[in-house]
Amino acid sequence: MSGGETVKVIVRCRPMNDREKKLKCGVVLDMDPVTCTITNPNDTNAPPKKFTFDAAYFTDSTTEQIYGDIGYPLVENVLEGYNGTVFAYGQTGCGKSFTMQGIDDPASQRGIIPRAFEHIFESVSVAENTKFLVHASYLEIYNEDIRDLLAKDTKNKLEIKEHPERGIYVQGLSMHPVHNVAECERVMARGWKNRSTGATLMNSDSSRSHSIFTINMEMVKIDAEGEEHIRAGKLNLVDLAGSERQAKTGATGERLKEATKINLSLSALGNVISALVDGKSTHIPYRDSKLTRLLQDSLGGNTKTLMIACLSPADNNYEETLSTLRYANRAKNIKNKPKINEDPKDALLRQYQEEIEKLKAMLTGQVPIPTSEYTDHTREIESEKQRLQQEYEDKMAEMRIKYEKEQKSNVKLQEDIDKLQTQYQNKISHVQDKFQGDGAAMENVVPVEGGSNENIVVQSDADGYHSSTLLAIRDQSDALERLQELQNIMVGGERANDMELKEKRKKKKQLAEKKRKLLSDAIAKMDDDGIMISVYDSMQDELKAKTDLYDKAKKEDTKRRNGYKRLAERV
Repeated sequence: MSGGETVKVIVRCRPMNDREKKLKCGVVLDMDPVTCTITNPNDTNAPPKKFTFDAAYFTDSTTEQIYGDIGYPLVENVLEGYNGTVFAYGQTGCGKSFTMQGIDDPASQRGIIPRAFEHIFESVSVAENTKFLVHASYLEIYNEDIRDLLAKDTKNKLEIKEHPERGIYVQGLSMHPVHNVAECERVMARGWKNRSTGATLMNSDSSRSHSIFTINMEMVKIDAEGEEHIRAGKLNLVDLAGSERQAKTGATGERLKEATKINLSLSALGNVISALVDGKSTHIPYRDSKLTRLLQDSLGGNTKTLMIACLSPADNNYEETLSTLRYANRAKNIKNKPKINEDPKDALLRQYQEEIEKLKAMLTGQVPIPTSEYTDHTREIESEKQRLQQEYEDKMAEMRIKYEKEQKSNVKLQEDIDKLQTQYQNKISHVQDKFQGDGAAMENVVPVEGGSNENIVVQSDADGYHSSTLLAIRDQSDALERLQELQNIMVGGERANDMELKEKRKKKKQLAEKKRKLLSDAIAKMDDDGIMISVYDSMQDELKAKTDLYDKAKKEDTKRRNGYKRLAERV
């Protein structure tokens, strides 16, 4: 794949935990700003293996430092209209959730996700001549089933769909409007409570699912000529469940089933990464798991992607740590082709702006209020439900009589009754859709308490995102209420005159750029041959690498000998 930019990959090593200290584990890792060295504790004669990355952070690092160096530039890109993804990878208990979620005390260890919230709304508040529409969604992949963590029924399984223009999306996933950091945190807290977690021997609060928290942003900027320009950016914050070895975690029963599904999806992710970087694959196996399908755009697509490989320093995790390093080393060779999402056809901002203009026209009398379009269908709905209920009961009675006459088994009878019941439950549940359109489809969505504009939740389908509250405009009061809701849902420019905050943002950007240059210079000085000695994905790779090194050394030796010979002849 030519052009584009590579996936950014960094590594982070957590300190020894209490369990490792009790086992008196030794440390097998060492790091400098861009390299990670691992020593085999079972073979003291083997040379250390070295890997180079975009940055490396050892046990004394803070999430504040990592975000300032690597996360800040990526979120800035999202604010410009790019798609961005940050995901943490590593074995269970190695600090992925700590890096993504973090802790409040000390403040320097607050996670990537809350820092991204602060960054986004700080930037939005100082923007000039720009309005933003910000929505959040939160899903998990549990045992290969996709669930909306913000829905009333979080056990409801959602499907992945693909649209020729929108690309990959989850049908029925709800998006909630957010206007500030506090609302984002409430949305996340609500979803976090619904996540699947469980205890293992290696982690008392182990994530049993992959989760993706997404911030969707649309922005409309008015230029000097008064023209509006719409862009859309998306930030995916991915917390992957950790790879597990049953012998270490002690997983049994349901925990073992979860671990198996987790490892299969991570294996599929590894296969996708390998296929993307080997240069020979004509097929990339994105469809092998729900995780790789959802990350398709982040790995080889239109997204700026950052991978954080989380590591344990302990010698008893040597094999897992080496595997993670090799995994990450392959990922850094993936090339994406990110581009700014300009003038998206399904932009909610455009839909809302058009609706605002219509509502204003209604309130000024330029357009009549279409009361005839909004009819109270309560009686019709109840009548249809009663008709379907009676029809169901009649059919069930007929079925019982038929089975009694034919003396068929009660098991078969119960199976057919269950099928009939499901069939009519589906019919009854869709009665409201028939009379009221999309509104009924939103009954499963629960607005997050404490947020403003709680009614304006949107849900995805094949045609894009649609608002949950296209209110029945019966009079001017309804029109005014809807107009105020839509106007309040947009944010931006609240602190446009705060020069101190603007200067603070400017310094952060300069610092991030300075750090990026320092890391780039450090990487440029590295000798790749030296870095990659003894780092191989297979015996064939090892044989080829050592043969190449031997041929190179032989050529240099021949060149040196010829030089000595010519010098001797001149003497």
